[in-house]
Amino acid sequence: VYKRQIINTFYSNKEIFLREIISNASDALDKIRYKSITHPEELESEPKLFIKIIPDKSNNTLTIWDSGIGMSKTDLVNNLGTIARSGTKQFVEAIAAGADISMIGQFGVGFYSAFLVADKVQVISKRNEDDQYVWESTAGGTFSVVKDETNERIPRGTKVVLYLKEDQLEFLEERKLKDIIKKHSEFIGFPIELLVEKTEEKEVTESEDETKKEEKKDEEKKDEEKKDEEKKNDEDAKIEDVKLSLIH
Repeated sequence: VYKRQIINTFYSNKEIFLREIISNASDALDKIRYKSITHPEELESEPKLFIKIIPDKSNNTLTIWDSGIGMSKTDLVNNLGTIARSGTKQFVEAIAAGADISMIGQFGVGFYSAFLVADKVQVISKRNEDDQYVWESTAGGTFSVVKDETNERIPRGTKVVLYLKEDQLEFLEERKLKDIIKKHSEFIGFPIELLVEKTEEKEVTESEDETKKEEKKDEEKKDEEKKDEEKKNDEDAKIEDVKLSLIH
């Protein structure tokens, strides 16, 4: 119920979902960096600290991937599964009283803003001391957490995969994503990479064009020669037939 209220409450400011997920990613990176001060080996699984935004137009998914501390199975259940916790209730009550929607992060429920733009959300996560698990939920409210046997292995960290709604595909556009990242993530202390799809157009030079024309001419010439040869063979066969009939 509370998740639905959150989703319905701030439909007018949908882009904050990305700010909230990037903020969570930054927190996870802070935690592993802090832990590595006393336990440097914690970074061995993935030395680089990063946030990657990956739009996939072929599957209508937007993935936010960080190499932070990651979440165990217990973390996924406790952090993402407790939908009707007090913070959610406080947020809904605060909004009803006229609070600013963009304050959602202060109530610890910013992650659920993902359902503003997605029908389904997957969270694939790997902590150093645990197996890789995947948390999955639809906007309906139920969720599952299972050991991940199907997705690509993550050395350490979390991938949030948003299966976008049909009317929210603008969040796959490079310009739109760049604008949101610039607007909401200027104080993030880690590099944010936006992976973009590029289509290559090969220019055909005149020489290449001429070569292709020559090749085509050669092929046509060979075809003509082949036809002439076949025609000649047919004529020879007919002459032989005539000779044989005359002899008989």
